[in-house]
Amino acid sequence: MKYPKLKHVSWAAFALTLALRAPAATSTAVQEHNWRAAGLNAPADIVIDHWGIAHIFAANIHDAFFLQGYNAARDRLWQIDLWRKRGLGLLAKSLGAAYVDQDRAARLFLYRGDMDKEWAAYAPDSRQWVTAFVEGVNAYVAQVRSGDRPLPIEFKLTDSRPDTWRAEDVLRIRSHALVSNVASEVARARVVCAGGLKADQLRRKIEPLGHKVTVPPGLNPCDVPADVLKDYLLATKQVEFAAPAATTQHAATTRLAATTQLAATTQPDISAERQLAAALDARSMEGSNNWTIAPSRTETGRPILANDPHRQLGVPSLRYIVGLNAPGLDIIGAGEPALPGISLGHNDDIAFGITIFSIDQEDLYVYELNKNDSDSYRYRSGWEKMQVVRQSIEVKDGAAREVELRFTRHGPVLKVDAAAHRAFAMRTMWNESGLAGYFGSSRLLMAKNWDDFKAAAGAWGAPPLNIVYADVQGNIGWAASGRSPERKNWDGLMPVPGDGRYEWAGFHGKDVLPSKFNPVEGFFATANEMNLPAGFPNEQNKISFEWTDRSRIDRINELLAAKAKTTLADSMAIQTDVVSTQSRRAVALLASLSSHDAATAQALGLLKAWNHEESTGSAAAAIYEVWATKYLGKATVAKAAPQAARLIENGHLQAVIEYLEHPDSALGADPAAARDAILLDSLQSALAELNQRLGADMTTWAWGRLHRATFEPAVAVLGNPELRAQMSVGPLQTPGSGSTPRAQAYRASDFSVVGGASVRLVMDVGAWDNSVAMNTPGQSDDPMSAHYRDLFPMWADGSYVPLRFSRAAVDRDAEDLIHLSPGR
Repeated sequence: MKYPKLKHVSWAAFALTLALRAPAATSTAVQEHNWRAAGLNAPADIVIDHWGIAHIFAANIHDAFFLQGYNAARDRLWQIDLWRKRGLGLLAKSLGAAYVDQDRAARLFLYRGDMDKEWAAYAPDSRQWVTAFVEGVNAYVAQVRSGDRPLPIEFKLTDSRPDTWRAEDVLRIRSHALVSNVASEVARARVVCAGGLKADQLRRKIEPLGHKVTVPPGLNPCDVPADVLKDYLLATKQVEFAAPAATTQHAATTRLAATTQLAATTQPDISAERQLAAALDARSMEGSNNWTIAPSRTETGRPILANDPHRQLGVPSLRYIVGLNAPGLDIIGAGEPALPGISLGHNDDIAFGITIFSIDQEDLYVYELNKNDSDSYRYRSGWEKMQVVRQSIEVKDGAAREVELRFTRHGPVLKVDAAAHRAFAMRTMWNESGLAGYFGSSRLLMAKNWDDFKAAAGAWGAPPLNIVYADVQGNIGWAASGRSPERKNWDGLMPVPGDGRYEWAGFHGKDVLPSKFNPVEGFFATANEMNLPAGFPNEQNKISFEWTDRSRIDRINELLAAKAKTTLADSMAIQTDVVSTQSRRAVALLASLSSHDAATAQALGLLKAWNHEESTGSAAAAIYEVWATKYLGKATVAKAAPQAARLIENGHLQAVIEYLEHPDSALGADPAAARDAILLDSLQSALAELNQRLGADMTTWAWGRLHRATFEPAVAVLGNPELRAQMSVGPLQTPGSGSTPRAQAYRASDFSVVGGASVRLVMDVGAWDNSVAMNTPGQSDDPMSAHYRDLFPMWADGSYVPLRFSRAAVDRDAEDLIHLSPGR
């Protein structure tokens, strides 16, 4: 059965008359504005609803993408300008000499290949779309520069100005996308050097089960230095700012201007080991949930598709929700604000959602250098010269800096150790054409059916994704997607010699990765877990061996299977569910334990009686999270792998729990007794910290007292106290953790929320106006706008706002209506 589409206003005559601008039924509170935009071809509208979501109605596709760029600059100019400068290595030009190293690092990872080949890798009209988008950004930037539009406060704080864009900028920037697993390769080499292969089993679980990790012949793990990824980490880090000195702060207070000192914080006081561990911790916060439900299992008889991608949280939100409407183009959803189109959402015919699928797309190569020429490395039977690229980095208020970028046949050189006659370079999927992060979604925007969707998924490059699907015909599906290198003779889990023995043998064909169409279960969900189907030849294909633990997916599948007929509200409840299946396994280890210590006995009683719901008021949740994530792993690693304990720290909690379920002789002559001692000792350590943080009365403890969300942009440190307070959002208590469907990862030092779902979408496929969304803390990055923080309390509460699609529904929710006309 084909479900009827919603009726949209016809825009065929839009360019000929302004009559269609007048909505059939607009809110009496709507504020109307008349603007002009040079580069726009025909009159158009941007309707902004009560929740800050912009809906663009244009006369043609060019104007739709033009206005997407124009609107992104209107709402997020500081964010997208910084995104571009960071990605292209142009920070020092705007912000000063402190950013030269970060600029140099970023330039190592720019796409340097054939641009015609790059453009051809995306949707057929993508070049026109990107060009129009960039023209829209530049049109708004021109208005800011001329004084017709306000300069965002962040530019005043940094004494900088927004740049103009080129279309190729959008594609050449690679370092914003998520790929893996070079950081884990380095960590594994360091751990294996210190404690052997077995020690690394506590640092990272390997899946599918049965795979045996080995040291690649020719590699000495101890040759891999802790700081080998310094440039890589610098290239992929967020832009940071240093608080000004007192005198400069006074000047900023009186002028809101930027005679302040800026600094790209590289944290030199933190060891390279700690920086690597921090990078792995940050990577572990990245994840997502999505699912698609067939009509046979919904109350409406229409499919439901839900998606809540998880990334590091902050202000402004990483993603932006927008609708684009023009003849031949009707889409709405969330995407990166600096990219045209959307990454997750729907058009008239299909809905799609994303989570990370763990293809290994990076490798670290170790080279022997020629003792007489440190720019030459051994390759096969001879020596090859590195390519040396010399560039000039412009510096604000200073002389330009000349830098050198080195490349081997595999990619950018990350470190040269002339004294040891070694060099290290990285091969990354970023070097390949068609790998601009998330712009692979260009092929999804106009897909109409499963065949179109599969073609788009097959062409996807990076980041690697689980893409779920639903259409108005009632079909659902899933496709694992991403460019996957062929490694014939190694598994990608450790660095390898760069002498020619370990080469990518091209890429797997698009049909190697698994997919499902209309699964018999009536639903399909993903949450970054190991979801290669039974029988998949991973030992042959070597897609990946590192995945996220099953805590979230087990709970999601449990809830999806529990109801024969689900509703949109059920999917909302699943996205905000705070039951931890991980805690069930960990607390089960305590089942037979008791203690003569009164506080420990009380804590054991709370944990054993707990329903594993990590609500803000739960004392058991507070005890569990502090114990399991901060002390249990550390105590286990210290006992089972003491030589590598400094490198592993807390270990991989899933691997730690599974090890304690089946302890071995590494714990001593009586592994079970040693295990029980670890459990009680680590619990007592956690209780001591909780006693210090929350007081001695355990009945007053609550997870929400520790687990709070406060968002502040990095640039806020340059403002005076009043402005900094205006730019900050929170704090609010939030439930959940990294192991619950409502993913709320936190900083171990103080349990502050730092990762989770900023965007949530639940889509009623075919009755699109029923769909709902959330984007915290708000749609705007203007701290003076109501839409800077208005969604934050709703997000913390687990609420949603409407995601309207039809023009009539959009107009009913209108708050601002911007009429745009072509002109200067």
